[in-house]
Amino acid sequence: MNNSTNTVLEPKTAKEKYPEARVIVLDDNFNTFQHVANCLLAIIPGMSEKRSWDLAVKVDKTGSAEVWRGPFEQAELYHHQLVRKGLTMAPIEKI
Repeated sequence: MNNSTNTVLEPKTAKEKYPEARVIVLDDNFNTFQHVANCLLAIIPGMSEKRSWDLAVKVDKTGSAEVWRGPFEQAELYHHQLVRKGLTMAPIEKI
């Protein structure tokens, strides 16, 4: 007779997802297309010149544009940097 006990470890059933967020630039009456596009190009990783201009136009025409989406901590960094450049920003939106 075997007196040993088997221990079964419960596998983690659900991994906690790292929080993600959206970075949104708002339209205002003082930042130029050029300034908005230059800020996006300088701060948002992987941003192309064409995309930065497209987003600047979208901000002007619709009142806002999502300029980045990803991990919350990075969103905080980009949001802070864009605010420091003088852009008008929506609060960071967790998704």
